[in-house]
Amino acid sequence: MKRSDLILDLQAAIGRSWVLHAPEDLLVYEYDGTIDRGLPEAVVLPEDAKGVATAVRIARKHHVPVTARGAGTGLSGGAIPCEGGVVIVTTRMNRIVELDSENRIAIVEPGVINLDISRAAAPHGLYYAPDPSSQKACSIGGNVAENAGGPHCLRYGTTTNHVLGLEIVTADGQVLWLGGKTADTPGYDLTGVIVGSEGTLAIVTKVIVRLLHKPEATITLLGIFDAVTQASRAVSAIIGKGMVPAALEMMDKNTMDAVEPFVHAGYPPDAGAVLLIEVEGLKEDAQEQADAVASICRELEAREIRIGLSQEDRDRLWAGRKGALGALGRL
Repeated sequence: MKRSDLILDLQAAIGRSWVLHAPEDLLVYEYDGTIDRGLPEAVVLPEDAKGVATAVRIARKHHVPVTARGAGTGLSGGAIPCEGGVVIVTTRMNRIVELDSENRIAIVEPGVINLDISRAAAPHGLYYAPDPSSQKACSIGGNVAENAGGPHCLRYGTTTNHVLGLEIVTADGQVLWLGGKTADTPGYDLTGVIVGSEGTLAIVTKVIVRLLHKPEATITLLGIFDAVTQASRAVSAIIGKGMVPAALEMMDKNTMDAVEPFVHAGYPPDAGAVLLIEVEGLKEDAQEQADAVASICRELEAREIRIGLSQEDRDRLWAGRKGALGALGRL
């Protein structure tokens, strides 16, 4: 069949305004956060699972491939239409359908921005743990497709550890539910199979996520070292003591040199490496952990330890790590 027939069928089913096919419109959707390119034949922006299923069935009828796309921030090429075809973009599906604070779950559409889940849960003393560096821009559907993690995955795991259930559209256009609102649903873990499959097995149209209680106290430490080897030994020593910080990240001098002009995080220009370490828990426990981490870093030749107690201080210390990818992209 002709490309014009494919586009006409999509426009009739989804609406002319939500089917893009002009060359200048398609350019925006030929890449993600990587440098690879792949131009689609058409881009569809459905508003619900029914629209996704319809687009999939039409693509199947015309024998063209389908690529799912969220916010386009991924770094693995999962949203790039390598063989053309139809790109189904889920950004219009951006509703938080349900937030059940008592059972600590939320049902969200795939276009919801990662950080917006935590913002919606915050009045209930809850948050969503996976925090990719792009959490202000990336969508939960993309996080599910890529099994995204973030600095706090050391303690809390990646996306797959926080997804309880999924509504999906299969390759033949069926809408199915996998999993549910509880962690121990019977049968095979099909939800786990879909998470991380990059849209190759199904397109996610709703996600049930697990929410966590905010810790009573959170302390962020910045350990400043003259060399990467010193910082590396500190990491080994912290883990070797049986400690599992909420986050433990390293940046070397090259990264800091790129980051500092971009975000002005206050990292020392002459340092060889820094460690970002975050501990949390009950107030006394968090302080004990912070003291222990600081002691280990000093024993292993950290020349300075900076401590962030307030949210403002912690945000400033984390600014460089969260902005590292954007900073490196400017080089």
